[in-house]
Order: sequence, then structure tokens, then C-alpha cells
Amino acid sequence: MFFVFLFCCLPSTTATRGFTGSFVVHCQISLSTATAFQQVFNSNTLSRMATTKLDEGTPDTMNQVTRRLLSTSPLRSLTVDKLNPRVLEAQYAVRGELVLKSMQYAKELKNNAQHNLPFDSIIACNIGNPQAVGQASISFPRQVLSLCTCPELLNIPAVVDALPSDVVERARNYLKEIPDGTGAYSESKGVEVVRNEIATFLKERDGHDADPRHIFVTDGASPAVQMSLQAMIAHENVGIMIPIPQYPLYSAAIAVNGGKAISYYLDEANDWSAPVTELQRSLDEAKANNVECRAIAVINPGNPTGQVMSEHEMKGVVQFCHDNGLVLLADEVYQENIWADGREFVSFKKVVRDMEQANELVQGQTELLSFHSISKGFFGECGRRGGYVEFVNINEDVLDQMYKLASVNLCSNLDGQLTMGLMVQPPKEGEPSYVQYIEERTNIMESLQRRANRIVVALNGLEGVTCNVTQGALYAFPSITLPQGAVDRAKELGKAPDAYYCLELLDHTGIVVVPGSGFGQASGTWHFRTTILPQEEHFDDVIERMSTFHQQFLDRFR
Repeated sequence: MFFVFLFCCLPSTTATRGFTGSFVVHCQISLSTATAFQQVFNSNTLSRMATTKLDEGTPDTMNQVTRRLLSTSPLRSLTVDKLNPRVLEAQYAVRGELVLKSMQYAKELKNNAQHNLPFDSIIACNIGNPQAVGQASISFPRQVLSLCTCPELLNIPAVVDALPSDVVERARNYLKEIPDGTGAYSESKGVEVVRNEIATFLKERDGHDADPRHIFVTDGASPAVQMSLQAMIAHENVGIMIPIPQYPLYSAAIAVNGGKAISYYLDEANDWSAPVTELQRSLDEAKANNVECRAIAVINPGNPTGQVMSEHEMKGVVQFCHDNGLVLLADEVYQENIWADGREFVSFKKVVRDMEQANELVQGQTELLSFHSISKGFFGECGRRGGYVEFVNINEDVLDQMYKLASVNLCSNLDGQLTMGLMVQPPKEGEPSYVQYIEERTNIMESLQRRANRIVVALNGLEGVTCNVTQGALYAFPSITLPQGAVDRAKELGKAPDAYYCLELLDHTGIVVVPGSGFGQASGTWHFRTTILPQEEHFDDVIERMSTFHQQFLDRFR
């Protein structure tokens, strides 16, 4: 150990007990710290420190001095100014400032019964995380997973007798196909038994064959999207077309990989449709700027916008991709969540294959990547991280490179893989678990549909708010008209007006939503995204809090 004398000039603060001027501090430090101090002393750090006010009331002033000196030491390599600028550029509004603030409030509510907050609970309407806000889990996959995680249970007759026989049979089949168990690595693209189950599901859904070799099971859909973009963005002039509004995974992943996000605007006045004329405008503009567009992302059902595309509209998108040589990235994770009468989910895989059969497309030419997840629908198993990507009409040598990328992460987690298999191949009619499975699924889906309708009606009842019908997915995305006074106040604070509105909503009600500016929106419009996920017994409270706040906010800034 070394001893060092620090000669510091500090302003008078509570921490320095009124002392102004110079003082000497004798402290014991390590060799590495001494070396750092020696290098720091050769810089201008101390002169900067002299003008820095220490935190008042800090009992150990010198610990602060040491930390601040070391934070500027040339020995530190992991500083913000040295990070990859692409990381700094990336934004992910769904878990941004509002969520961090809500976590602080939640901690205060938990730890301080005498808090001064104007609410007694946080209501998380910011993210599609169903079980975090009370959605029940489905019994069948949890039962199978418990046996796969602890195979010894299968040797206990009382356990086996207490469970439905199809649960026991499914678990034994998985364990037979995965002899190393769920604690060992699997093949990088996922265990074969699950990929076969997904392929069977896809054929049943679309009426067209699916090749298990072209299916990669991943830790949710998001890593599959990120892996695909990483492979496609070969240089900084590669463009990926994304919808506006969009799920910020796309803009963030494009930024991190150094590409260019090319915006095409959904038509709010026509149920957030994606007109081919707008797609062509966006592509032409990118080409005029010498951007090489490689792919287009389409989210159906929509996030954050909640629309469900018609098959006619989808055919227009597919033809556009075919004619312009674009890879179609089909984000279809909400395919189970269809609420509007007269709407149904049709996959882009089915549209492509049907058009090929009708000779409307050149066979095998339209490249498609389709993504799905266990996090949405009625499973809501977000924390288990299970998803897949199916590669359609993709060259084998490209698939080899995708496999290499997947191998870097070794494999996705086995619980997520098995849950995906259990989602796409649930109990069949006549099997012991079928009745309970259907009952649980129906209860969740009917409740979600009621909530989807209720939130839209409530939002449209607010002054200056208009909201399209939530046809699918788990969100409403209302447009809000804000008084000029609120816009001016937001500008003073350096906030987007809808971000300011959402922060005020949180501060006054405990409700967490996401501003439309985090998803992108047409210039001069303001929105926010709310989920439909709060449980029905809390829905009246959500609507009451939101309605009261909204009226008071408008009155304050008129």
C-alpha cells in the first residue's frame, strides 16, 4: 500500500463543513490507484475538480474525490466517449426514461408507506409483458416443462399419477429426443424435435410445406430479427425499410449494425394501412440518395398501431418486394391476437406460396423471413425467451452463414425452445389436457378482446383524442391534440410534446405508457401507445385515472 497527500482546493459545502480554501488529506491507497493519481496529476483534472461541487451531506468526501479522479483517469477504457457510436445512436423508447422513472416510483411505494405520491400503484401499460400485469399462465406447457427440468419426477408414481397422461407422454418424448437434458447445449438452430413441430404447425396453418432445416429457434423473435439485420447490413449505405410508426427494435438494430432506416408511413386515416404508392415513394427517395435498400420490415398485426392487414394489401406488399428485389421481414408475433370482426390473420408465407402457385410470382424468387414468438398470443411467456425465424426462398449458402451467426451464441435456451414446441403443438381434441387448455385459452382471449374494445371506446371519449380500432395485437395508439401551452412547455424542457404528456401522466397517475415519438410518427402529430393488458378488475381504475388526468392537463394549458 502507498500513502498519498492530496492538496485540494474545494468550495465551501456542507460536506467540507464550511472550510474554504486548501487542505491536505492523508489517505491510504493501492498501487494501481497511486499510479492512476500520478497520471491524473499530470493532467488538468485537479483544476477541474476545484470547480466541482461535491454532493452535500456525503460523509466521506475523499471517497468522492477519489472516484471522480479515477473516472477521468487515462487508465479507464470503458467510458461513454469511447463506446461504439452506433450503440450511442440506438434508441429503445419502450424501456426508456419513463420506465426508469416508474421503477423509482415503484421502489418508493414499496419502501415508504408515508410516501407523498398522488397514487398508490404503478400501472404498467408500456410493454407487452402479459404475465407481469396478472395474466395467468397456461398449465400444459408449465407441467411438461417441470418434468423436463426435473426428470426425476417421472420416477415418482404419485407425481405421474397426479398429472394428465399426455403431459407425461410429451415430457418423456422430449427427454428421449434430448438425451443430454435441458441443461446442456443443443444444436445451434434448435433441437430437431421442436423444429419438426414448428414445421408441422406451419404446414397446418398455411397449407404449404415447411422445411425444418430452414427454421432457427431463437431466444424470442427479437434476437432472430437482430441476427438477420446483422447479416444483411453489409455496409453503412445499406437501407432497411421500416414502417412509421414502428417497433423500435428495428431502428435500434439498424443503428447498431450501421445501416440506414428508410421510413415508409402507415396511413392512419385508413386503419394504418401500407399503400404500395407510399412504399414506392420511400424506395425512390432512398435510391435518389444512393441508398441500397435490401429489405422491408412489415409488422402484422401491427405494433404499435394494432391493425390487421387484409390479404389484398399483403399481396401488394409481396409484389412490391418481388418487383424490387427486397427481402420481406415479416414480424408476425401477434398472429393469435385478432380482435376485430371480419379480420383474420394470413401469413406472408401463405401469400407468397399462393402467388407462386398462381404464377403471379417467379417461383422461389421472393425472399421471406418470418418471425414468431411465445411472448404474445395467449401464452405470454415473455421471460422464457422463445421464438423462431423461418427462412423462405433463401439460398443455402446464405443459410450456412446464418447458421454460423447462430453458432456464435451456441444455442437458444432449452426452456424457450420446448415452450415454442408446446405452443405450436398443443393438446389435441380427445387428449386429457385438451379441455383445460381450451378453457384457459378462451378465458384469456375473450378477456383481451373485451379490453381491446374498452380501451378504444375510453380513449375516443377523451377531448382531443382519436383512436383507431384495435383490430389485433396488444396495443392502442391514439392520436392526441395538445394545447400550444403544453407544446411550449415541452420545448422549454427539451422534450417532445407527447413525451412530456406521458411523463406528466406518470407523475400524476402512476400509469406508464410510451410516447409516439419513440415509435416515429407523421410530422405535427402526437400519439402514445398503451397496452390492453391490465387485468379487467383494474381497467376501470386505469380509465378513471387517465380520464381525470387528461382533462386536468388540458385545462392547465388552455
